[in-house]
Amino acid sequence: MRTAEATPQSIREDRPVILGISGSERAGGNTDLALQYAGKLVRERGAEFQAVYLREHRISPCSPCGDCNSRTSACGLGDDMPAVVDRMRRADGIIYAVPVHGFGLAHLMQIFIERAGVGYLRFDRPLANKVGGIIVTARRYSDASVHNQLVDNLLLNRMILVGSGFPALLRNTSKKPGLNDPEGVDALERMAHRMVDMTLLLRRHRSVTGEPVLPVDDRNERVVRRHPHLVDGTRRPA
Repeated sequence: MRTAEATPQSIREDRPVILGISGSERAGGNTDLALQYAGKLVRERGAEFQAVYLREHRISPCSPCGDCNSRTSACGLGDDMPAVVDRMRRADGIIYAVPVHGFGLAHLMQIFIERAGVGYLRFDRPLANKVGGIIVTARRYSDASVHNQLVDNLLLNRMILVGSGFPALLRNTSKKPGLNDPEGVDALERMAHRMVDMTLLLRRHRSVTGEPVLPVDDRNERVVRRHPHLVDGTRRPA
């Protein structure tokens, strides 16, 4: 175990990386504006912000192979998924930014989380203990439902969601893209700052102790665990 404390200077030199993933088909739309604003806040805190726009990548929908639940290797479809997943693995935090389409998750993000999940992330949950954030843009309806779906996805991947008051749901009924929702923008700002705070806290803990702040040995929900308080599936007597 390491005992030397990390100095503030050493932490600044090894800047945390926040990766934003946009699931919007529309360049320069509400979702892009919101994600870019989040990136500006992250950079102002001294962290590094990177962005992935799914519309710029070749990401195939799931094929009819049907072996996703039984295979023990990564998805064999040849597209840009491995490169994007690798960037997720190397980031300290990940923000999903997505618009509501047809009262649900925009199809680019839906395809992405399906392929990433069953094709790459389910084997050892490499996103465990990374900080997660969500931005949803909408005209008016179903933004909370989309947000809830992404919360479930981040929790499935063992990520850490930091509370920020209200969720970052940004509404705009104008035909012109813009950050016109003061409460939504305020929630986005709070989320971005708390994500940076948490990444710094996690890095500082690892620097001091040499260990992650949360155990990472329980990485796959498909592995049957033997609970220490149970005997042959029944609870131990008190």
